[in-house]
Amino acid sequence: MGRPKAGEPSARERILDAAFRLFYRHGVRGVGIDRVIAESGVAKATLYKHFASKDDLVLAYLDQVDQQWFDALHAAARSAGEAPRDQLLGMFDAVVDACSVEGFHGCAFINTAIESVPGSVVHTRAVEHKDQVRGWATDLAKRAGAADAEELARQLMVLMNGVLAGGGLDGDVRDSYVAKSAAEALIAGALPAR
Repeated sequence: MGRPKAGEPSARERILDAAFRLFYRHGVRGVGIDRVIAESGVAKATLYKHFASKDDLVLAYLDQVDQQWFDALHAAARSAGEAPRDQLLGMFDAVVDACSVEGFHGCAFINTAIESVPGSVVHTRAVEHKDQVRGWATDLAKRAGAADAEELARQLMVLMNGVLAGGGLDGDVRDSYVAKSAAEALIAGALPAR
């Protein structure tokens, strides 16, 4: 097959693109390697050259989702303003945006964690992602002046994860607005008055 022409995705990119679409829509357990191979148009040997196992492919998928989600969260927070208080609430705009996308099936990390064995590399990676998001929110809460930054961050993550998990159930975008409103009340109650 040779090298891809300029502008064409590489075999690795085609595999990841197919895995991303399939895993998100059907779950990591619902999609076998053969289906990823068929959708990506690569040979089995090519897939295994890039990903030694299905777990390796799932981890690469989660890394891709992680980068996209963190980019969206950070962009939404920055768009809300410079103040950490505003950024804490602003990150919920990323949740509203995610829930508004056609074909939203909930959080890829929550969905994958549910389908994986606790303690496995895949489950551990999903939990690490959630810990990283909570750590970032804790840092924002500290900089905003929260007396108990970790508690506020946990409360906000419960709201966020609840909406993102609910997307896999009914995908009602109104829930994201309710969560943002609840986050605003939590933030106002936990931070010093302006």
